[in-house]
Amino acid sequence: MEKKIKVLFVDDDEEIRTLYAEALRAVNFDVSSGKDGLDALEQINENMPDIIVTGIIMPRMDGFQFIEALKKNVTLSDIPVMIFSHLGREEDKMRATELGIQDFLVRDMTTPNDLIERINEHFLSKNYILGIDAFGFDAARFAKDFDINPDFVCSEEKAGGRITLTLHKNKKSAKSFDAEITCV
Repeated sequence: MEKKIKVLFVDDDEEIRTLYAEALRAVNFDVSSGKDGLDALEQINENMPDIIVTGIIMPRMDGFQFIEALKKNVTLSDIPVMIFSHLGREEDKMRATELGIQDFLVRDMTTPNDLIERINEHFLSKNYILGIDAFGFDAARFAKDFDINPDFVCSEEKAGGRITLTLHKNKKSAKSFDAEITCV
């Protein structure tokens, strides 16, 4: 029997919680829910989730405070978190990125099926970030062909960062990847 993915869905809007929780259960996810960050922390003690989907603006403990509490706890810090925001503000996206959030979804633009797909992608996709050795075999030619710094140092927006190659494993083939030049 295949293990169900345990999802903790946290939002102060009961209708939204119910709608998305029912959709997730319909496709065989094990779903628990919380109405705010404090409630969610209690839920985690009862049933450790594989992934958390949380809103931001909630009473008692908002989504960012909840995520910060998770990050401070060694047992909980590695649980992947997706933010499910009804606003989609740029400053919220930036803060989410700083906190290491897996995904930022805007509620009004994310159907239950979209959420299911994003959760499945998280558990099915494999990504790898590879460093590039500036003195490696074809490194100089690679830098020239893609018009990137031959020392593989990032430009001003991520000063001091390293240019890397991110590989996204294709689901169709065991040894096939999509690649992207990134900066970390």
